[in-house]
Amino acid sequence: MNVHLIDGTYELFRHFYGLRRFTKQDRPFGAVVGVLNTVLEMIEGGATHLGVATDHVIESFRNKLWSGYKTGDGIEPALWAQFEPLEDALESMGVVVWPMVDLEADDALASAAAIASKDRRVEQVCIWTPDKDLAQCVRGTRVVQVDRKSNAIRNADAVEKKFGVPPELIPDYLALVGDSADGYPGLDGIGPKGASSLLLRYGRIEQFPDETLGNRRELALLFKQLATLKTDAPLFKRVSDLKWAGPTAKFADWSERLGDKLIARSIKAAVELRG
Repeated sequence: MNVHLIDGTYELFRHFYGLRRFTKQDRPFGAVVGVLNTVLEMIEGGATHLGVATDHVIESFRNKLWSGYKTGDGIEPALWAQFEPLEDALESMGVVVWPMVDLEADDALASAAAIASKDRRVEQVCIWTPDKDLAQCVRGTRVVQVDRKSNAIRNADAVEKKFGVPPELIPDYLALVGDSADGYPGLDGIGPKGASSLLLRYGRIEQFPDETLGNRRELALLFKQLATLKTDAPLFKRVSDLKWAGPTAKFADWSERLGDKLIARSIKAAVELRG
């Protein structure tokens, strides 16, 4: 079996702004419907075991470590209003959801990948997000990252080709070059090529000679802490917990609220196809 792990927050943003560009207006649950249809397409395409990670709140423990780390400031009210409805709608659809509070959705994806990859019955774990943070979770061809936007599937070789370092050095790489999306700047004067060169020469930041970073060493280690995803969140015990078995009784009410009768019929057809 394959396990599919989906970045629900990314998908919500993607559908919200995609719908706005297309319709020039914001439907109350438009982005939620978009995410549900994306998940349904995966199920119709053969996905049997899947989970969706969401940021129930944007802030996490990392905000206590770095004052400039990303927050929920600036998120448009029309988008923010769809965060919790997305979680509720997915649960009613029968999909496992991990709403994160102290941790982030990325931590949930990393933890779920770690749990699932330990099961010998799992042939491949697919992490559906373009977020470069998640590249650190890739392992050979067993745990891969799927970028829906570019239709790219990144195994370990593809990660190294893209960033110049293997997956296990991605936190170190991001610590040096920074991540503007997450709100930490990296170290001045070290770009992507310089970072990969240093890491391939010395290994992890902890192994750098003292003179390499000088008094910026502690800052680099702090940024690495921000970039390193947690892999020990106790999200589920068995991969079988992720098997989709169809919608719950609550989905009929949700389909009415969403104003999309087509998705209800499509889900019913998917259940019947599974037998």
